[in-house]
Amino acid sequence: MLLAHDDARPAGEAAPAVVLLHAGVADRRMWEHIAGHLAHTFRVVRPDLRGFGDTPLPPQEYADADDVAALLDHLGIAEAAVVGSSFGGRVALELAARHPARVRQLVLLNPGLRGVEPTQDAQAFDAAESALLEAGDIEGAVRLNIATWLGPDAALSTREALAAMLRHALEVQAEAEGALSEHGPRQVLVDVDLMRIVVPTLVVSGAHDLDHYRQVAARVAASAPGAEHTELAWAAHLPALERPDAVVSLLLDTLRDDPGVHAP
Repeated sequence: MLLAHDDARPAGEAAPAVVLLHAGVADRRMWEHIAGHLAHTFRVVRPDLRGFGDTPLPPQEYADADDVAALLDHLGIAEAAVVGSSFGGRVALELAARHPARVRQLVLLNPGLRGVEPTQDAQAFDAAESALLEAGDIEGAVRLNIATWLGPDAALSTREALAAMLRHALEVQAEAEGALSEHGPRQVLVDVDLMRIVVPTLVVSGAHDLDHYRQVAARVAASAPGAEHTELAWAAHLPALERPDAVVSLLLDTLRDDPGVHAP
C-alpha cells in the first residue's frame, strides 16, 4: 500500500523535489505551515509513515525507507532533498543508506539513530510513557509527550495540534496491534553506516532537547563526511512546530544552497 501523502509544487513549472518526514509523535500535518512556503520554490511531498495519519500499519514486516522510495517511484521523482524531524530524521538516514541514489541532500532536525545508547533523561521518559500507556492513561501519555518535546516557544494551538496527532497515532497503532497476527507489523532494521552518508547534510539540534538527541546530532555531524551541525539556542525537540517561520528560513537557505546558510 502506498503511503498517504500530499504533493504540492509551483504552478506551471518543474521544480526540485523536497520530501518532509514527520516526527514519531506527529504526522504529515506537522509540516502544514512550512510546506506552503516551500512549495513556492520546490515540489513538496509530505507522506504519513506507517502507523501515522492516514497510513495504516501493514500486516507484515516493512521498511520505512522502502516505503518512501516506492512513493518517489510512484510520483516519478528520481531524487529529492529529504528533511526529517526526529523519527523522520532516522528514516531519512535509512533512505540515504538503503537507496542512496534517491537522496541529493539531507536536513535532519534532532534526528533519531538506531544503536545509540539512551541517556538517563531518555530512559526516564521511556519508563514514564510506558507506565502511562500500560495503565491505559492515554491523556497522561499525551501530556507527557507535549511537555517533553515542545519548548516554551510553542503556541497553545501548536500544543493542541500535536496532541491531536499523537492521540490519532496511538489509536491507529493500538488498533493494528490488536487486529494483526503475531508476525506483523514489524519494522525491518536498516543499518546506517554514517561514513557512507556523503551527500550535503545539515544536522540541527535544539539546545533544550533531551541529551540523547543532542548526542545523536553530534555523532551524525562528526561521522558523516557530508555533514555539518548547527544548534538552535531557542529550540527543544520539534523546532518545526515551535518556530515554523524560523525553520522555513533555515530550510530555504539550506535547500537553495545560499552562501549565507545555516544561521539559526
